[in-house]
Amino acid sequence: MVPGVTSTLLLDRPQPARTATRSPFTITEVRWAVAATGLFLFGVGLKFAGAAPWTWWVPLLACYVAGGWEPALTGLRALRERTLDVDLLMIVAAVGAAAIGQVVDGGLLIVIFATSGALEAVLTQRTADSVRGLLDLAPQRACLVLPDGGEREVDAEALRIGDEVLVRPGERIGGDGEVVGGSSEVDEASITGEPLPVPKRPGSEVFAGSLNGTGVLRVRVGREPKDSVIARIVALVEQASATKAKTQLFIEKVEQRYSVGVVAVTLTLFALPLLFGAALEPSLLRAMTFMIVASPCALVLATMPPLLAAIANAGKRGVLVKSAVAMEQLGTVDVVAFDKTGTLTEGTPQVVGVVTEQDEDEVLALAAAAEQFSEHPIGRAVVAEARRRNLRLPEARDFQATPGVGVTARVAGRAVAVRRHDSERTTAVEVVVDGRAVAVIELADEIRPSSPAAVREITVLTGQRPVLLTGDNHAAAQRVATAVGIEDVRAGLLPQDKVQAVREMNGNVLFVGDGVNDAPALATAHAGIALGGKGSALTVDTADAVVVGDDLAVVPAVVSLARRARRVVIANLAIAGTFIVVLSAWDLFGTLPLPLGVAGHEGSTVLVALNGMRLLSAGRRSRVR
Repeated sequence: MVPGVTSTLLLDRPQPARTATRSPFTITEVRWAVAATGLFLFGVGLKFAGAAPWTWWVPLLACYVAGGWEPALTGLRALRERTLDVDLLMIVAAVGAAAIGQVVDGGLLIVIFATSGALEAVLTQRTADSVRGLLDLAPQRACLVLPDGGEREVDAEALRIGDEVLVRPGERIGGDGEVVGGSSEVDEASITGEPLPVPKRPGSEVFAGSLNGTGVLRVRVGREPKDSVIARIVALVEQASATKAKTQLFIEKVEQRYSVGVVAVTLTLFALPLLFGAALEPSLLRAMTFMIVASPCALVLATMPPLLAAIANAGKRGVLVKSAVAMEQLGTVDVVAFDKTGTLTEGTPQVVGVVTEQDEDEVLALAAAAEQFSEHPIGRAVVAEARRRNLRLPEARDFQATPGVGVTARVAGRAVAVRRHDSERTTAVEVVVDGRAVAVIELADEIRPSSPAAVREITVLTGQRPVLLTGDNHAAAQRVATAVGIEDVRAGLLPQDKVQAVREMNGNVLFVGDGVNDAPALATAHAGIALGGKGSALTVDTADAVVVGDDLAVVPAVVSLARRARRVVIANLAIAGTFIVVLSAWDLFGTLPLPLGVAGHEGSTVLVALNGMRLLSAGRRSRVR
């Protein structure tokens, strides 16, 4: 677990996506089973419609039971708390429809709500699991250095400011602090997004959860575990998730008022005529007709089919949009913010040049021969470039790696060293042969081929240039920004800085990233897209959508698709709302024949469903619309 973040942060909160711990099934599995069973029974009932009554009434009534027990139970529980929700209203509408012979209408309503409940359970479970996964980033234990020089393994969350811990090669650092002894290179990609290991020596700052390289470090803890960067990432994700959930409060208020209004009018239509001597059957018929035409079945289909169709279409383009809510959010973004490393760039260093007065291939072959035993990303990049050029590597002996400095070896009888070289614009290493510097090999995190076009299309689509948010240094960030066409560059940002930058932007922000350090910004932004090819599990789970193939060209395409889906939703809501208002008013102030009411209700339902399904065939005619 993350130091300073106890299990109560996540596990003591209500988890609606999971059943009790003794159950072998999660609520997600149960809800999908219920939805599938209800859909199957509904299909069976439709298949035998028109045959002997029992052949289709029985499966449809079984569909009511299979798909309706959970929303009915939820509605009854809400009644105990003196609230009325749409779940109960749908069950009442379905039963009312069945009571006057419209069993198919009620069954369709049941199937829709059962499927929606299953989708909600999936999203809830994924969110809870993704936040829990963050707890694995930091070690549970740390090696505490005692005052007498001895060592003792302790819980990482028990560390206090001033404690000194020993971090051996390959271990994760147990707390934020300062290096007071030893030297090494530390992989901080999970915190800062920096693609290359960072040299650490006495005086350097290190972060809990970052991975130590080949050296041994002695670290003095400088922050309480609960205040570490990784612990704050957890808190930020939790806070942002809770903030997003507030959006649902407005929907619940609308549902409550609508449900109460429909029930009140239905009861009035039934009871009032009886008080004036009307017959029971026509009063019940009129009330049930109102319940049918006023039921929000068409409104539900007005929203879900176009959004689900857009989700399916996005899947064909290589983008996994996780929910209808996520698709809606993508359709309302005003400005886009990109991470740099692993998002606009490939995330791995590559050789971009060799500066030498000697034969370039000969110098590169010597450097690659010395680096061939190294596991450092720079070493791998040098060797990869030599192999790309089909160079023969001479024999190398006496290989030695010095953390934060470089490597040395005897190559074909010559002393070869490849070591860090100061450079303002690129990462660079110096090649030294027999004590004389002979070349500088320049490396850079290569820009994705699709990045410049994606930036241009996003600019056209939103009317605003994207923003670059990165934990890397300003020189490297500016180089990438210039190449892809971004003017607003904000570099050297820790996760909380990215969150603050997103919050300060005007409009609905879409954040695109790939690393664990991007998770808080993804959760805070109005919408988030993660690159799934090399992206961390937490980032993929936190984002609203995932680019499966890491092709940034699909980002403007899916935003354009989401905007089209939003326009279809608005049109559908207008259609569905018009039918409901007209038919309800007809029933209230006139005499609406039941067959006409059912036809109007079903007609509006079919109309909005077909309109939404048009998005399934939306092709690639234009990526930006």
